[in-house]
Amino acid sequence: MAAVWRGQLPTPFVVRDARQLVPELAHTTVMTTLGRLATKGLLDAERQPGGRPTRYRASGGPADYLAIVSRLHVRRLRDRFGERALAAFAAELDDLSPVELEQLRRLADP
Repeated sequence: MAAVWRGQLPTPFVVRDARQLVPELAHTTVMTTLGRLATKGLLDAERQPGGRPTRYRASGGPADYLAIVSRLHVRRLRDRFGERALAAFAAELDDLSPVELEQLRRLADP
């Protein structure tokens, strides 16, 4: 994803383009990896008719990825430890300045 975010690949790109960055990997390995990144929501995959290669593009930037992963971790934390985990997290918010709290509010709105 770092290569995609840095613009090292054209937009959109296909497996062949990505493989040029890692020629030591098999075509199927790169294809599987891109498919998994699309399944996780990091890439948008545009299937092409007539057996043409799937085109990929970033679905967002690094900050978007961080937001997705952070929400996933919070959900897992809550599932594993229940409401007490959220209460502990909320208690930590008391130590933040008003500016930091406002930044959090803005970041929390998807």
